[in-house]
Amino acid sequence: MSAWIKMINDSEANNELNEVLKLARTPHGTVDNVMRVHSLRPSTMKGHIFLYRSVLHDESNTIPTWFQETISSYVSIINNCKYSLSNHWENASHLINDINKSKKIKLALDNRKPEEVFMGKELAFLKYSEKLTLFPSKMNEDDVLSLRESGASDGEILEANQIICYFNYVNRTINGLGVTTKGDTVGYYKKN
Repeated sequence: MSAWIKMINDSEANNELNEVLKLARTPHGTVDNVMRVHSLRPSTMKGHIFLYRSVLHDESNTIPTWFQETISSYVSIINNCKYSLSNHWENASHLINDINKSKKIKLALDNRKPEEVFMGKELAFLKYSEKLTLFPSKMNEDDVLSLRESGASDGEILEANQIICYFNYVNRTINGLGVTTKGDTVGYYKKN
């Protein structure tokens, strides 16, 4: 466990925190530091869990999971959040399931040139991600109209918007509290 503030171990947790820690457990049976950093305030951990799962792991989402993870990674690159990037690029790469394609995508994202590997709706979503992350006060209706013109449905626009907004929130939580992956199992799909 590693952060700039105290994080409570399972053995020190009271009943309220233990209940929330049960919700926070990953498929590996652990609680990642991104959630454990909330251990002094279980209510914010609980809210974070529900927000995260509704944004990235909801079965009603229609944006392909690999691309949800790619958007997550791009926002994390823009925000220089190594924690989120390490986890979510691991997930994207796993879901892309093509080492060469993953390398090309990662290089383009690192260089902030998604147009080198994406086009159409996917490129429009990545451009929207960058603008919303860097210049939220400059967003306007034309940004949404451009997404529609690229073929995105309003439901997909909402999904992408929520992924981008969630990662801006979590990147700032992580960077602002010095959360690291020390002790975490990196990658949601990593085998036990």
